[in-house]
Amino acid sequence: MAVKDKKRDSGKTIQEKANVLWDVANSLAGLYKPHEYGLVILPMAVVKRFHDCLLPTYAKVQKEYAAKKHLQVKEAFLKAASGYNFYNTSKFTFETLLADPKNIAANFRDYLNGFSENVRDVLEQMKFEDQIATMEKGGVLYQVISDFNSAKADMSPEKVATNDMGYIFENLVARFSESYDEQAGAHFTSRDIIYLMCDLLTVFGTGAKGASKTVYDMTMGTSQMLTCMEDRLREVDSTIEVTNFGQEFNPFTFGIAKADMLIRGGNPDNMRYGNTLSDDKFGGFKFDYVISNPPFGIDWKVEAKDVEAEAAKGDAGRFGPGLPSKSDGQMLFLLNGISKLKDDGRMAIIQNGSSLFSGDAGSGPSEIRRHIIENDWLEAIVQLPNDSFYNTGIATYVWVVTKSKPMERKGKVQLIDASKCCEPRRKSIGNKRVDITEACRELIVKAYGDFKTRNYRFEHSTGGGLPGARNGLSSAQGGSPEILCKSHIFTNRAFGYTKIVVESPLVEGGKKVMKKGKAVADPSKRDTENVPLGEDIGEYMKREVLPYNPDAWVDGAKSKVGYEIPFTRTFYEYKKIEPSADIAKRIKEHESRLAATLDKLFGEGDR
Repeated sequence: MAVKDKKRDSGKTIQEKANVLWDVANSLAGLYKPHEYGLVILPMAVVKRFHDCLLPTYAKVQKEYAAKKHLQVKEAFLKAASGYNFYNTSKFTFETLLADPKNIAANFRDYLNGFSENVRDVLEQMKFEDQIATMEKGGVLYQVISDFNSAKADMSPEKVATNDMGYIFENLVARFSESYDEQAGAHFTSRDIIYLMCDLLTVFGTGAKGASKTVYDMTMGTSQMLTCMEDRLREVDSTIEVTNFGQEFNPFTFGIAKADMLIRGGNPDNMRYGNTLSDDKFGGFKFDYVISNPPFGIDWKVEAKDVEAEAAKGDAGRFGPGLPSKSDGQMLFLLNGISKLKDDGRMAIIQNGSSLFSGDAGSGPSEIRRHIIENDWLEAIVQLPNDSFYNTGIATYVWVVTKSKPMERKGKVQLIDASKCCEPRRKSIGNKRVDITEACRELIVKAYGDFKTRNYRFEHSTGGGLPGARNGLSSAQGGSPEILCKSHIFTNRAFGYTKIVVESPLVEGGKKVMKKGKAVADPSKRDTENVPLGEDIGEYMKREVLPYNPDAWVDGAKSKVGYEIPFTRTFYEYKKIEPSADIAKRIKEHESRLAATLDKLFGEGDR
């Protein structure tokens, strides 16, 4: 069962609100460069969201503060008065701030200092004081506060639901990211992909009704993956208790995530700031679910010292199985996620294609794949459609990892090609040109749940949904473009191979060079072969090597086991080339039509 899209008619509201907030840039032009606008707009959006949430209980908090301010412990009273896990004791609101233009800077600082410590921590991470000083000096602080106090910028819960606010923050962060021209790996995950990941994690249910579950995102960004996963779990079981945990090293997205957690009533201490690779804030923690989209194609040279020290711990650390190339750290996040899983935990994590095949036998990436597959933790890999992300169009994959596979899946891995299971967007958003619609998700989830080697398809609709989406399938007719999903089941060993070193004798003067009764190998003729696991190496040599090099032998001491996942080869379909005679016939027919057209236009004599 696929989670339902909760867009309703809120999409327009989200876009309108995001546009209103980003238009504050008009007041910043000149003082700030375009790529710096987000330094003001993001923290101001957070402050205004807090302000509008607290405004209905402003008088109540003021009264409670006046009565309890002499007490050493008063926080619980103020939180109860505000109705949230945060509060503000300042006498100012945005409205009263604007009533005193001459003292706007001092009064605004008073307002910000009136927030509870957990909110001040968010603003401190964003280094907002630096921007206040810049705006004060540049004479734009009053105007910016006025812009955020407009009726269109109202972000009260009555006007903007919590989930929609998450969308608005995402929209703003995406614009900020684009203005910085961030690398392809530093992208944001659209909701259609998150919903698919949530469905894959919950396809087998959530266990006992009313259970307590923990969810962790090691690169949480604005925490929208955690939010969606919590919503999905509650949809499956309305009595479930969900606790979210996340780590993030971008101060702006971290601040938004912590603010979102505060407003949703969760524990903000579960949102932790720091670099997951070099400064793990959840050492010793184990979680029921891990969901994450870590950066890929981004190096880990800065974190190398700490990562290598962690790897040296072997099984006691997170990176014992091996280290990937320093140019791409995505597989480190894969290992980190596995280290955080409970014995029955499940993880959905996005990787690009290099995690499938990079590295030769014995290399770090190969050893990481070997570690996962030989422990029987890799349950499935789903290829996503290209052009699914805002900032990159490259091929991406969702790895589903679990330490407790269902019995029928033990010793096996499912590969799903969902690269054509999508619909084109009417309007692109950056590089995002397609959506995994609800119907497409249902098809992918069906293929995943069936656990069979087969193809699943249905036709594109001509409007308003996709036929066959509920029961999954219908055959394509009349050459209509299809939504297609392909599933293939493999044994674990199918991805393994033994890399053997094939030696040939050194020949001098027409004779083999011998030493202690054995032929000496000629380094210039050394070769390697990859022999599938389970195949006898001697038989392989007889079939593939000895017929062409009768004196060759295998140096067993140099053999290494490797693992790669040939996703592209698995789903490749050979397309027969059109016969040359048919091509020539078509060209001739085209030339004849062209000549006839020219005759009509210019006449035989003019040509």
